[in-house]
Amino acid sequence: MERWKINLGVLWVGTFLQMSGMSMVLPFLSLYIKELGVTDPNEISVWAGLVFSANFVTAFLFQPIWGKLSDRYGRKIMLLRSGFGMAIVNILLGLSTNVWHLLILRLLNGTISGFIPAANALVATNTPKEKSGFALGTLQSGAVSGSIIGPFIGGLLADQFGFRTIFFITGSLLLAATTLTMLVVREKFDVEKAKQEPNVSVLAGFRQIIAFRGIPAMYTVTFITQLALTGTMPLMPVFIEEMHGPVPSLAFYAGLVSSISGFSNVIFAPILGRMGDRFGSEKVLRISLICTGLSFIPQAFVHNVWQLLIVRFLQGLFIGGLMPSVNALIRRNVPDTMISRAFSFNQSFLSLGNLIGPSISGVLSIWVGIRGLFLLSAVLMLLNAIWGSRAIIGHLGNDHADHAAEQSRQ
Repeated sequence: MERWKINLGVLWVGTFLQMSGMSMVLPFLSLYIKELGVTDPNEISVWAGLVFSANFVTAFLFQPIWGKLSDRYGRKIMLLRSGFGMAIVNILLGLSTNVWHLLILRLLNGTISGFIPAANALVATNTPKEKSGFALGTLQSGAVSGSIIGPFIGGLLADQFGFRTIFFITGSLLLAATTLTMLVVREKFDVEKAKQEPNVSVLAGFRQIIAFRGIPAMYTVTFITQLALTGTMPLMPVFIEEMHGPVPSLAFYAGLVSSISGFSNVIFAPILGRMGDRFGSEKVLRISLICTGLSFIPQAFVHNVWQLLIVRFLQGLFIGGLMPSVNALIRRNVPDTMISRAFSFNQSFLSLGNLIGPSISGVLSIWVGIRGLFLLSAVLMLLNAIWGSRAIIGHLGNDHADHAAEQSRQ
């Protein structure tokens, strides 16, 4: 097997485990907090929000720092730093004795994160360019699927093994995946050449990256997309109960509804990535944004959980073309010496969407209801498609014209 395919296979497992480990805690987080001694329902809600968001707050702040170091010292060493670090933190989460331990460790977990942007950068720079869309699409399917399927797996394991055991299982799996990365993944990276590049601050590096035409628009598309996709997920149990009344196994059905799009994403993200290689990532991104937006509309009018499952499975097909296309466009328009930072900033905007989406939706649902949230998400995604098409494709079209002119002059 070609080396880039081996790298891709190992890093797919790593990204899936990393994202599923971060989201696996969702179904039982409030129950674990109660087990740690918080008994007042209002306090449990406050602590659950703080503990869940803590990971994304520090990830948003620190990922660009790790991206800068990744461009300077190599992507594989950042993978090992993040993977082994998060494995240890997950094991410690299972040993928490009070809710403050839980909060501090979740903050630490976000601080040492950075596995996914480093994996994206390694795959992007060590894969033939004509295969980069397929490779990044495949890798992204691991990340998206992990974040969506994680809550479903977490709910099942919590019933079988208890809350603490899940953290031990997650930590052990991350340890095994990172060890496999250390032993198998190979990277072509010239450390001495990288050290000759100017050593600029994170903020200066951000200004340099957004100076590339189309990059600010891609970051905005990432943020808005994640905002729309995550906004309705915490309210799924309430929505199912609204349709069916109190039902047995409510947590199971809520986890299944939240996860079903991850299964279709696994299948179609690599296919859409390959289509991006053939027909252009800009076209795949535009179509995926439109179709994802339209797929929110029927969710507002379903009458039972089975209809909701079908629609969300179909939505997962279109989600598979979003982030792989964005990553492929970033790869195309940012030089290799800055690619880790470019992916890290994109991951920061994704973390920001994860952080803000559920909070905004919780407030908006008071006025428009859960069904109204689906319609608002549809409008947001369709506006994202219109604006993104003009901003990204227009800018990239100018870049292609400039490149062609430069080629003719040479």
